Amino acid sequence: MSHFVLDARTATAHFPGIGRMVRNLAPALAAQLAPEEALTLLWNPTDPTAWDPSLLAGPQVTVAPAPVSPFSLRQQWTLPRLLRHLVENTRAQFPNRPLAPPPSLYHSPYYLMPYRPGLPTVVTLHDLIPLLFPETVSWRARLLFRLTTWLALRAAQHVITVSQVSRQDLLAHFSLHPQQVTAIPHAPESHFRPQPREEVARVRRKLGLPSEYLLYLGINKPHKNLLTLVEAFARVTAQGPTPPLAIAGAWDPRYPQAKQRVRELGLEGRVRFLGPVAEDDLPGLYSGCTAFLFPSRYEGFGLPVLEAMACGAPVICAGTSSLPQVAGEAALFFHPDRPEELAAQLRRLLDDPSLARALAQKSLAQAARFSWQETARQTLAIYRGVAG
Repeated sequence: MSHFVLDARTATAHFPGIGRMVRNLAPALAAQLAPEEALTLLWNPTDPTAWDPSLLAGPQVTVAPAPVSPFSLRQQWTLPRLLRHLVENTRAQFPNRPLAPPPSLYHSPYYLMPYRPGLPTVVTLHDLIPLLFPETVSWRARLLFRLTTWLALRAAQHVITVSQVSRQDLLAHFSLHPQQVTAIPHAPESHFRPQPREEVARVRRKLGLPSEYLLYLGINKPHKNLLTLVEAFARVTAQGPTPPLAIAGAWDPRYPQAKQRVRELGLEGRVRFLGPVAEDDLPGLYSGCTAFLFPSRYEGFGLPVLEAMACGAPVICAGTSSLPQVAGEAALFFHPDRPEELAAQLRRLLDDPSLARALAQKSLAQAARFSWQETARQTLAIYRGVAG
């Protein structure tokens, strides 16, 4: 009999990627628990943006408030105390299961966690961007990241990463046994699927987009490589008719280079910076684009590529890091430091409607290979192995 604890405190607005993982993994885990297993979800009720997992509560699933942020030093003593309380009061947590076992495993989806949780521990590490791209953070932030990541790895009996590339990076930078690290991919959420024309038209009207547009979705940090995207777009527009480019996602004012380059190239009327897009609008935005462009130099996983594919968008992305694993044979690839290659691939797609249709069909087939049910199945296998 096993009882697993998943720390869902990162399912907040501050952690869009990790939060998405937690919100999808939790119900998929709950649905696959064996009759003799139980699951407790920790959440932070003091964060107004926090996801409340109470709807999942049932005979095998309970929710426990953990009112402390992952950024707070207090979690180093309050979380172990809470876990001890759960161990001592399991019967009260599961009134319908008087023989429910005490917690036997703690899973943190983030490296800022209690480093002596008092239970066998699994941690998920998504990427090592502060170490691989040091220019994106200060030297203090790099030092802190390396220290806290080392502490998380020291506390964990097993480590989950989100791609083979992330796994290889982790083994290269830290002293870990290969059998201690498992790559388990994420998946698109169920609402990412081709949208009807009316929904695509609604999103276009809301965002002020024309009937045809190119799309990038993501933040503007340096490793996202937006300068290559802008340079390639300028080359393509000089070659012939080209839909405008929509750049969507949160904007970090520390990195204004892409907007500056758009002005220098005189592309203000051809490039739209949309900023953050509401979750409900994303499927329609992906579904309506002529092509989804993703020039990132490095991705731990690259979920936007998979979301775009699940909506039937033709995809052109950099052929580096985890992106070939995610996109498979369903995308056109280019070297992230060669805007001329991206321009050539984009021109090729724009000039060949049959290629665009073929890529759209391949996108749907590739996205269908990933599911949260499979992610949960593999995660539960790790839980069961660690819990013994």
